[in-house]
Amino acid sequence: MKSLERIGISLEPKLLKDFDKLIAKEGYQNRSEAVRDLIRKELSKEKLDKPDTPAIAVVSLVYDHHSTGLMKKLTNLQHSNLLSTISSMHIHLSHHDCMELIALKGKAKDINNVAQQILSQKGVKLGNVNLIPVK
Repeated sequence: MKSLERIGISLEPKLLKDFDKLIAKEGYQNRSEAVRDLIRKELSKEKLDKPDTPAIAVVSLVYDHHSTGLMKKLTNLQHSNLLSTISSMHIHLSHHDCMELIALKGKAKDINNVAQQILSQKGVKLGNVNLIPVK
C-alpha cells in the first residue's frame, strides 16, 4: 500500500451532513476516498486548461443514420485524424438513430478540435466529449 499522509479539515455541520449524503448516494466507502476523488477532479480540470496537455477522450454522439453522407463524413474525419483516433463503436438505437462512441488520444486542444468537427456535422442530434488528462 502507498504511504498516506493524514490531514484534518473543518466543516460546518450542515455541509458535512450534505457531503455524507452525497458520498453515500454515490457509493463511497469513506470520506477520504470521496475527498481524494474531488481533489483529482479539480486537478484534472486545471490540467485540461492547458491546451498541450496529453489526454484521452470519448466522443459520444447520437445521429440520424439516414442523414445524407454523414457516415462517410464521420469516417473521413476519423481517418484524417488517424494518429488521434484509437477506436470507435457503432450502436443501433432505432430505425433512424445510431450512437457512435469514438476514442481519441492526443493533446487536449487537438482532441477538442476533432470532437467539435465531428459534433458539428449535419445530422448529429446530440453529442458529448469526456476528456481526461493522462499525466
